[in-house]
Amino acid sequence: MIRLCNSMDTDAMYEIINDAAKAYQGVIPEDRYHEPYMSLEELNQEISDGVVFWGFEDNNRLWGVMGIQDKGDVSLIRHAYVRTHQRSSGIGTKLLAHLVASTDKPILIGTWDSAEWAIKFYLKNGFTLVSSDEKKQLLTRYWNIPERQIETSVVLCDRKWNAVKISIT
Repeated sequence: MIRLCNSMDTDAMYEIINDAAKAYQGVIPEDRYHEPYMSLEELNQEISDGVVFWGFEDNNRLWGVMGIQDKGDVSLIRHAYVRTHQRSSGIGTKLLAHLVASTDKPILIGTWDSAEWAIKFYLKNGFTLVSSDEKKQLLTRYWNIPERQIETSVVLCDRKWNAVKISIT
């Protein structure tokens, strides 16, 4: 079942994010990886900044989480993580489909350019990569991340973005 996460889920969300993010170790730039990958303070800050987390729950346990953040003219998919031993089970696809259906706005997703599995997942689910120039413009406009992360990331967009980007940019 997919459900809205609440404050009672913070510890489980923290656990899922940091378990799943171990896949980044040795893959993303060494200067961008640290443990925990996301501290409880960072998680709470993301929620305060408007990231709304949804979770996939089965047998009263969260197995995956994914956030969506309203940025005015677009929605961002943020922090998509599934417990390591549940990867490739369809949880991420179900969460993504739920979030995509929850907004009429164009959707953008940022991820590490070296996280090939994540890029393949989003491509498989109908998203496309934007150009390098557009990536930098979008990451600067919609995300609050350091320049080093901008250099080592990609942005994917949905069909709605491709239809309206001229009027937004």
